Amino acid sequence: MSSKYRQYAFTAIEVLIVVIIVAVLGATIIPQFVMSSQDTKTSNLNFNLQSVRAQLEMYKEQHLGAYPPATDSASFTAQMCDKTNQDATPNPTSGPCGPYLQDAIPANPFNNSATVAIVSGATAPTAPTGSGDGWQYNPATGWFYPNNVEFFQK
Repeated sequence: MSSKYRQYAFTAIEVLIVVIIVAVLGATIIPQFVMSSQDTKTSNLNFNLQSVRAQLEMYKEQHLGAYPPATDSASFTAQMCDKTNQDATPNPTSGPCGPYLQDAIPANPFNNSATVAIVSGATAPTAPTGSGDGWQYNPATGWFYPNNVEFFQK
């Protein structure tokens, strides 16, 4: 009777071979999903970046050649998401300019933050600010950049 059970049981070698095959398949497939997720975030980041930059240029055209004079994240959001007068004063009910973005600043997909760090300087940023903000914006130049390490590692 024990020989009957022995015929249908797996040997340790057979189990080991199956485990090795599964491990090899896992090692080759899992990195593909991780890279796919990274590619999706990068694509989303580039789309959001292009959209906001285009709207900043539209703002500049309608506001006598000036970019939004934001002093903090809330004022940047208000200037981009609400109507304004041509002199950049908020006028949510009857301003002739804007809104440039619907409802809110898009979130940076790498850190899930939609807040904006206001920066200054004559050169484009080369690194994140070190804050948890999703974006960097320079009101003097109109530069708008992501605020995450992955963008600057290219």
